[in-house]
Amino acid sequence: MDSNLLDGLSDPDRDLVLSRMSRRTYSVGEMLILDGDVGDSMHIIEQGKVAVRKSTVRGEVVTLTILGPGASFGEQALLSTGARRTAHIVALESVVTRVMYRSDFEALRRRHPTVERFLVDALAEQVRRLSGQVVDALYLHADQRVVKRLVDLAALYDVGRTAIEIPLRQEDLASMAGITRPTANRVLRQLAATGLITVRRGQTTVLDQAGLRRLLG
Repeated sequence: MDSNLLDGLSDPDRDLVLSRMSRRTYSVGEMLILDGDVGDSMHIIEQGKVAVRKSTVRGEVVTLTILGPGASFGEQALLSTGARRTAHIVALESVVTRVMYRSDFEALRRRHPTVERFLVDALAEQVRRLSGQVVDALYLHADQRVVKRLVDLAALYDVGRTAIEIPLRQEDLASMAGITRPTANRVLRQLAATGLITVRRGQTTVLDQAGLRRLLG
């Protein structure tokens, strides 16, 4: 399994961690994790993509980010009993994850303390991801945030074709960029007018990744 989280481990420790992880499969639309539930496991995505979503005080469900192969979620569950899930995780397509349960991780690190590097790297990656979102929210203009999210999503959905299809609603893109849907719609129409993307209901197609990246400077 390809994951940067395991790269910091020695080969023996990597094999130990993988031996304690079970494989889980999920179908499109299935919830992997529910916000507020008590967590007992961490997941690494082996195949497919998931949306990280959160319910607002108004009862809306917003998309925070999209995660693909190699990414992880649920890291806090390995730290202590009673840790609560902080978001919904839903499968956007057929998904396969490797799951590490807290009880297995505790038993493993008691016998092999060096495998704790696995958890440290997972938490560090989560901090980097969240810090990047905060910096974007503070210092990037709304239009730039839409472009940056498109660049990130294009990299995630790139399968080697010139045109990269991103099967997400404008509402999802707007919430990921921290803006309103009308603002996202305006920016998308402007980008479409320049030939960088095309837009249709429920999907944005990136035609020029390099052109989008140039807009970010």
